[in-house]
Amino acid sequence: MADGPTVVNAGGGGGTAVAIVVAIVAILALLFVTGVINLNGGGGKDINVKIDVPKVEAPASTPKPAAPAPAPAPAPANGG
Repeated sequence: MADGPTVVNAGGGGGTAVAIVVAIVAILALLFVTGVINLNGGGGKDINVKIDVPKVEAPASTPKPAAPAPAPAPAPANGG
């Protein structure tokens, strides 16, 4: 029933997949070592910044508004 020899392609597919996985692992290791990827949440560095806010004081009392100016005398009805 066999018509001829069966040829199995054993060329480089598995080697390429292994090379890609090794390259990805190497890149991730390099990023961890250089500190680009940090899983420590900041490395435990605690930065304290003290900001002195200037004190603003309200005036002791508010000045009272000046009395309104008196209204001018009405002009005569006959024009003068």
